[in-house]
Amino acid sequence: MKGTVVLVHGLWMSGAEMFLLRKRLRRCGYRVFQFRYRTVARDISENARRLQQFLSRVPGGEVHFVAHSLGGLVVRQLFHDYPNQRPGRIVTLGSPHNGSGTARYLVRWRSWRRFLGASFSPLSGRVPPWKGQRDLGSIAGTMSIGIACFLKDLPKPNDGTVAACETRLSHMSDYVELHTSHSGLLFSQRVAQQVCEFLKTGHFKMLLNNSKRDGELPSDVTIK
Repeated sequence: MKGTVVLVHGLWMSGAEMFLLRKRLRRCGYRVFQFRYRTVARDISENARRLQQFLSRVPGGEVHFVAHSLGGLVVRQLFHDYPNQRPGRIVTLGSPHNGSGTARYLVRWRSWRRFLGASFSPLSGRVPPWKGQRDLGSIAGTMSIGIACFLKDLPKPNDGTVAACETRLSHMSDYVELHTSHSGLLFSQRVAQQVCEFLKTGHFKMLLNNSKRDGELPSDVTIK
């Protein structure tokens, strides 16, 4: 076994959506645990506290985090509130580290405020700054399928929900853009390949066009 991975899901999700990513990470040699939390009813500090409690039951001397969307902000809050964590790396998938323009747009309507609930505060950018406590890699999607089709002001490229520029973070270790949608980040084989590469090396795999923006992975990456 290479170590332990804790998955943290995003807004309006239960964790079941990460089943394929769990499977692929296990094939990569990791023990995988799914943290579930109430994304709307509880604030980010409470969810970070519950994540800390969850970690006390997770075995392993090395614990990595792979977090989708809002989940990446919960992990950041965890490291602010509970900095003494076991060694490991972090990969965030479509997490709006600089705040979500989509959330700021939706909150204009009272009905959407209710749907966003306590998640709006972190999604609007109110999260403790990241100080580079450990290796953190950010993956952004660039397939604009989703609510972004109706938001002319959301910067491009975007994944249909979160703009790529919103996923960048000061003191991050590496960054890559892949042509997939926001939800597609959970199902893409190429995303899983890049996650495993970062957990192993602390860097993403260079793409065929010798960059880290769109394109295919080299043929020597074999996760299925």
